[in-house]
Amino acid sequence: MNSIPNTGLQQGSARSVYLPAMAAAIGGLLFGFDTAVINGAIVFIKQQFALTDSQTEIAASSLLLGCVIGASVAAFTSDRFGRKRVLLAAAALFTLSSIGSALPRDLIEFAAARLVGGVAIGIASTLSPLYIAEISPAQKRGLLVSLNQLAIVSGILLSYSVNYRLTGAGPANWRWMFASAALPSIAFLLTLLFIPESPRWLMQKGRQQEAEHFLTQIVGRQAAAREIAAIRVAISEESGDLLDPTFRKALIVAILIALFSQFTGINTIIYYGSLVFLEHVPHQSASTALWANVIIGAINFVATMAGMQLIDRAGRKSLLMSAFGGMALSLAAVSAAIHFQGSGVIVLIFVLIYVACFAVGVGTGTWVLMAEIFPTRVRGRAMSVATVFLWCGTLLVTVTFLSLVAVFTAAGVFLLYAGISIAAFLFVWRGVPETKGRTLEEIEKFWLSQRS
Repeated sequence: MNSIPNTGLQQGSARSVYLPAMAAAIGGLLFGFDTAVINGAIVFIKQQFALTDSQTEIAASSLLLGCVIGASVAAFTSDRFGRKRVLLAAAALFTLSSIGSALPRDLIEFAAARLVGGVAIGIASTLSPLYIAEISPAQKRGLLVSLNQLAIVSGILLSYSVNYRLTGAGPANWRWMFASAALPSIAFLLTLLFIPESPRWLMQKGRQQEAEHFLTQIVGRQAAAREIAAIRVAISEESGDLLDPTFRKALIVAILIALFSQFTGINTIIYYGSLVFLEHVPHQSASTALWANVIIGAINFVATMAGMQLIDRAGRKSLLMSAFGGMALSLAAVSAAIHFQGSGVIVLIFVLIYVACFAVGVGTGTWVLMAEIFPTRVRGRAMSVATVFLWCGTLLVTVTFLSLVAVFTAAGVFLLYAGISIAAFLFVWRGVPETKGRTLEEIEKFWLSQRS
């Protein structure tokens, strides 16, 4: 009669890790929803508040500024107060922002509410993948961290659907677009109440019994004991200095991967895809351009699911190299098709290949790699630094794309992104270690072995 519970303790329970991982990934869904919902709402906001072009840019970019702030705040707060508590704070901010963005009387109130939402996104984009990485067994970590990326693209598709359905809801339709995010925000807050704290953070704070209890549920008693011992040794040997020479290489790798993921131009397609088709591809109407954007969103979702299946099989490094290589070729093809006035179908096919390559390798691989290559004592701060650079890259690409097109033409800009993709491929090939199947402590030992 005792055999069944004993087996559970020896082998662990998949449910014990999947449920907390899915709860944390709701932060990714809100990340995707809040960043994309502005695309449908901004037209109606501009009309209601009679915004100029510069004011419209403020309305659209206030969220991204908040993302940078939130990623910075996540650094010291998560290491001091724990991953769970700071995620709870982010969930509360998501809820406040969704309601606040629906009730503004002018641009200042709207921008302030969106700034709060950006802070929440910055926190969630840092801590959701980090938390999932810290609770996941090595063999499943890539798949589970990729849940966050799947949630992001799901949030983007959800926002497109909500915007479409509310288009004819009258002059206050944009308010309901933002208010609709309150439901998943409250769900995020409630589910977080029932998940455990990160076992590695608990060990760092001397709460071994709680950490061991959770790890036993995940991997079984014997494996938990071995992991507890490895975590204890790793923490005892760690420096709390973020710029410790031992881990400086890891920080550089994470920052450059974060920047490359943005400087290869993905958000020019996600945010400006309709404009690209409408203004730079011949014989396109607004309806066909919007339809192309819907197809791009669907491919992004499907390819992300494929990336989740491949990340723990193919490995992070090989998947990133394949993705950046495919992106370079497809971006060069997009550039050529636009330059030689190719048909809309030809341009769309090459854009879809580009988006698929990004989603399969870079979209999933970037967050997985950033979440797993740092030691426990500095993981929160290091992940935060890397995420700040990622959001700065997003902001820079978003605010420069149209200006670059005016100077170099769309074909020239996409050729520039192709060149950056080649540089990213070479960097991953020479500078990024493979982390597939390694525990977080084994990855830390690798960086120790690279000490010069």
